[in-house]
Order: sequence, then structure tokens, then C-alpha cells
Amino acid sequence: MDAKSTTIEAGAAGRQSYTQILKSTAVIGGSSVVNVGFSIIRNKAMAVLLGPEGVGLIGLYTSICDLAQTLGGLGVQASGVRQIAESVGTHDAERIARTTIVVRRISLVLGLAGALLLAAFSLPIARFTFGGAEYAAGVALLSAAVFFRLVSAGQIALVQGMRRISDLARISMLGAFFSTVISIPMVFLFGQQGIVPSLVAMAAATALTSWWYSRKIHVNPPVMSARDVSQELSGLLKLGFAFMASGFLTFGAAYAVRLVVLQHEGVVAAGLYQAAWALGGLYAGFILQAMGTDFYPRLTAVCQDHEECNRLVNEQAQISILLAGPGLLATLTVAPLVLSLFYSAEFHAAADLLRWICLGMMLRIIAWPMGFIVLAKGAQQIFFWTEVAATLVHVGLAWLLVRRFGLGGSGAAFFGLYVWHAVLIYIIVRRLSGFRWSAANLKLGLIFLPASGLVFSLFAVLPFWPATAVGTLIVLLSGLYSLHMLLKLLPADAFPSAIRPWLRRFA
Repeated sequence: MDAKSTTIEAGAAGRQSYTQILKSTAVIGGSSVVNVGFSIIRNKAMAVLLGPEGVGLIGLYTSICDLAQTLGGLGVQASGVRQIAESVGTHDAERIARTTIVVRRISLVLGLAGALLLAAFSLPIARFTFGGAEYAAGVALLSAAVFFRLVSAGQIALVQGMRRISDLARISMLGAFFSTVISIPMVFLFGQQGIVPSLVAMAAATALTSWWYSRKIHVNPPVMSARDVSQELSGLLKLGFAFMASGFLTFGAAYAVRLVVLQHEGVVAAGLYQAAWALGGLYAGFILQAMGTDFYPRLTAVCQDHEECNRLVNEQAQISILLAGPGLLATLTVAPLVLSLFYSAEFHAAADLLRWICLGMMLRIIAWPMGFIVLAKGAQQIFFWTEVAATLVHVGLAWLLVRRFGLGGSGAAFFGLYVWHAVLIYIIVRRLSGFRWSAANLKLGLIFLPASGLVFSLFAVLPFWPATAVGTLIVLLSGLYSLHMLLKLLPADAFPSAIRPWLRRFA
């Protein structure tokens, strides 16, 4: 085979990979657009019905639930995805069935155990979080939400491990729909007293939805000895512990930062932080979700081939930056408008905080694809200690900066975390797989990172409207550039035939 044909084959493979990345991102992203629509309705209603204080309580209750789910789940959802994906890769029907059955059953057991533990410790958790016992009943009731979440997590792990991306998107959309139609009436009728019951009802609806789609995956229940079950569990829990530790540290850091804000700035500031945090991750969230949904199983399948592994990471990062960059620049530019749209004018004080979070999200989009190399290779100790370090950096920066600069310091802490984390994870993956950024990604970094810093700085040195005008121009230019680059990377048949003539103008 000559060099020319090899180059042609490599180019075709690259275009196919880019198409797969965009396809999975589009499927998850399409569901995210629906989710965003429901989020606008839900957040707007919560802001009007409860105000910043009530939104702050939602954030605190959600953080408690996230932590309990992470501890109770023992990382089985994440390790289950990896183990199921590996089993599917072997095309061994019996191995697939064994892993599936064990993941389903252990998720039910862990759900019961996690719920009982949260109920048992509800009083000290309420006192530590809220400073009194009056919220203990609400924390105890959250145990039901933890049960439904963990059962649902096991079912979703099966769907994800099988790479049934369309079903995952449907589960996500239906979850957003049920969350909206359940939470608004309950909070309208009961006010703050309806927050926890609505969280429980939302978790139950998601569990029912995920069960409906996971039951479509038929496996023949194998005859399993105690040794077979033990081997499957050992693999799940061994890797799952690293995932659990990571999740606990991540959600623990989020919980700790909320507590720092609550103690130094009050419950209203905690509500502003919750709003800015939710919006900062909204646009980037569908890209990050697509990475975990489709990219992670694909990377796991080739993790022993360093060259292929590094190629996939560079391609994923390139598509992610092109898709996320303009959206994050737009959020930086129109932060007050976004807060009014999703919440209310009462939340305008969170605009600067939202801009700091967007800067951090830009770095997160760049750093996350590299981090999946560590996960795919099963480097548990490296994964664990990088998460420990990230938690210490995030919480430490928040404690220092919130005390000195107020609410905006919590956003600056998030940005500082990802400056540090992006550098660290690059050094690590260089040693693990010899990873280097491609020339195309270095160019994108030199475009979008300075552009983000420029838009952020405009609002510090110029009046609002001139800064908004310049920021809007930068958003339009970055959007056209991203569209032009995506059209160059993807084959024409990746787009609907009706829009191909229009798109050729930008290619």
C-alpha cells in the first residue's frame, strides 16, 4: 500500500470519527435542547414562586442527595458502563448477560442501603448543613429520592454500556418533562415545603422511565455460581470505588462551596450561586454529557493503542471546542439577559459570578477529553489522587476568595481550579499515553481562550452597552468560524440534503 492510499484511508477514518462524534453529540444535544426548554419553564417558576432563598434551598437539598447517591452507589453506575462496554466488545453473549444481571441486582441493593443510611443520619446532616434540626424531616425524606436515583443509575448504566444513545436521549427528555410537570404544581401548592417531595417524585419518574427503556434490552439470565457473582462484583466494586471516591469528592466540593457561600454571604447568595452554577454548565453540559455517553465507551475499546487513543481525544476535543466556544462566549456577553430569561431580575447580581463560571467551563471543555484517558486505562490511583487534589484546590480557593471578594470569589475559585487542573491532567496523560495536542487544537485554544478573556475583561473596563456590542461581534465571528471549521471536518452527507446548498457557502 503506497503513502497516498494510506493518507486517503486515514482521512476517511478521521471524517468517519468526526461524524460519529457529531452524531452522538447531536443526539444528546438534541435532547438537551428539549431539556433546556423545560429548564427555562421550571427555573422561571421556581424563581417566581420561591425567590433566591428558595432556589438556594433547592441547591442545598440537591447537594445532599447527590452526595448520598454517590456514597451509596459505590461507583457502580460508572464502573458498570465500562464493564458492560467491555463485555459487548467481546461479543460474548454469556458474559454480557452475567454483567447485566449483576449490575441490575446490585443497584437495587445499593439503593436500599443508601436510603437507609441517609435516613439514619438525617438529623446530624441537617444540623451541619442548615444549623438546626428543623430540616431533618426533609433530609430524611430525601432518602426515598436516593433509592430511586440509584435504581435508575443501574438501569441507565446498562443502556449506556450498550451504546443505545437514542434511548438515553429519550430518558433524558422524559426526565426533564416529568421534572417540570411534577415540581411546579407541588411547589405552587406547598411552597418551600414542597421542595423535597418534588425531588422524590422527580427521581421516581426518572426511575420508571429508565426501567421502561432498559427492559427492552433482552438477555438470557445465565446460571451463575457464587464464584461467578463474586468475580463480577469484584470487578464492579474495585473500579467503582475509584469512581465513587471521585464522585464524592466532586459533589463534596460543590456542597462545601455552597456551605462557604451560605455561611459568609447568606441563603440568598446561595440561591444566586445555584442559579449561576446551573446556567454556567447548561450549554457546555450537553457536550460533556455526550463525552461520557458515547466517547468514553469508544475510548475504552481502544485504550491499549496509544496512537488511536490520542487521535480520538484530539478529535473529541476539537469538535467540543468548536461547538461549545461560541455558546460560552454568548453566555459571557449576555449574562444578565440569560439570568432574567431563566430566573428573574432578582438574580442579576449573579451576572459576574456567571461570567467567572463560563471562563472555567471553557477550560473544562478542553481538559475533560484528556481526563478520559485516565479513566479508559483504569489508572485508579492516579484518577483518585487527581480528584483529591482538585477538591482541595477548589474548596481552598473558595474559602479564601469568598471571604475576600464575596460571592464572585466562588466563581473565581472554579476558574482557578480548571487553570490548575488543565495543566496537571496534561502532564499526567503525556506520561500515560504520550498525548500531545494537535496543531488544530492548539490553534483553537489560541483563538477561544484569548477571546473569552477579552469578553470577560470588556465588562470590567467598559460601560455595559459598548461591552455588549463588542462581545456580540466576537460571538458572531466565533460562530461563523466554528461553522466553517465543522463543515471542513465533516463529509457533506453528514448533513440533511435540504440545507447542504446553504452550508456550502460557509465551507
